[in-house]
Amino acid sequence: IRPPRSEYEIEALGPSVTNVRGKKVKRTDFELVNSRGLTLQCSYYEPVKRPKKLPCVIYCHGNCGSRLDATDTIRVLLPMNITVIAFDFSGSGLSGGQYVTLGYYEKLDLECVVDWLRKSGQVTRIGLWGRSMGAVTSLLFGATDPSIACLVADSPFASLSALSMEIIEKAQTKIPKMVIKMGIK
Repeated sequence: IRPPRSEYEIEALGPSVTNVRGKKVKRTDFELVNSRGLTLQCSYYEPVKRPKKLPCVIYCHGNCGSRLDATDTIRVLLPMNITVIAFDFSGSGLSGGQYVTLGYYEKLDLECVVDWLRKSGQVTRIGLWGRSMGAVTSLLFGATDPSIACLVADSPFASLSALSMEIIEKAQTKIPKMVIKMGIK
């Protein structure tokens, strides 16, 4: 689907070094390429003074969102010495791609970020925090990776087919519902 894309300038992420509730933190922006060849725009938030390894939570935004949506999560977790990665799913924000799949391909984006984080050697444990489409993506990925330490699923949808029908109906398309239902299956 093509929901409105969250467009922003990189400056909207704020300064690369700042204070979060009294703790000096830094943001490192980087790019990854997922298994479909699309570039993912990512930001890693961590305390400036830190032990070698800390836990990390990967924030997964909703279908109209971007890594900008992680602001509240960052304010909560960084003061507790929990690092945060926020990224734009493919088809969202500043990442490559034109469409979102409401979790189906986004779980591959998340897998790409988790793999990078594990290879970095900087974390003790990995948690996931997802909202809407990001919550569904986190659930889909978490079901396949028992090493995920925790998962926060904020407002996941219960049925992809019901959500798809709702989105299509709001688009006021002239396609008969029976044809749409066959296409969803």
